[in-house]
Amino acid sequence: REARLPKMLAPCLLRRVVFTVPLVFVVALLLAEPVTSDQEAGTAIPAESRPCVDCHAFEFMQRALQDLKKTAYNLDTRTETLLLQVEKRNLCDCVTANLLN
Repeated sequence: REARLPKMLAPCLLRRVVFTVPLVFVVALLLAEPVTSDQEAGTAIPAESRPCVDCHAFEFMQRALQDLKKTAYNLDTRTETLLLQVEKRNLCDCVTANLLN
C-alpha cells in the first residue's frame, strides 16, 4: 500500500498546481496597481528644461536661410562684377576699333 500512495498523490498534486498557478497570477493582476500615463520611466526631466524639438528645427531653418541669403548675395555681387567686366571689355574693344578706323 505504501507504494500506491505516491502514485495516487501525484495526480492530485498536479491538479492542485494546475489550478493554483493561474489563480495566483489572476490574484496578482487584480492586486497590482495600474500604470498611469503620467508616470515616466527613468529620470523625469521638467518640461521647462527640456529643449523643444520645434525650437531646434526653427533655429536650424533660420541659420540655413541666413546661409542661403549670404550665398545669394555673394552670387549677385559676383554676377554684377562679371557683367561690368564684360561691358568694360566690350566698351574698350569698341573704342579701340573706332580709334583704328
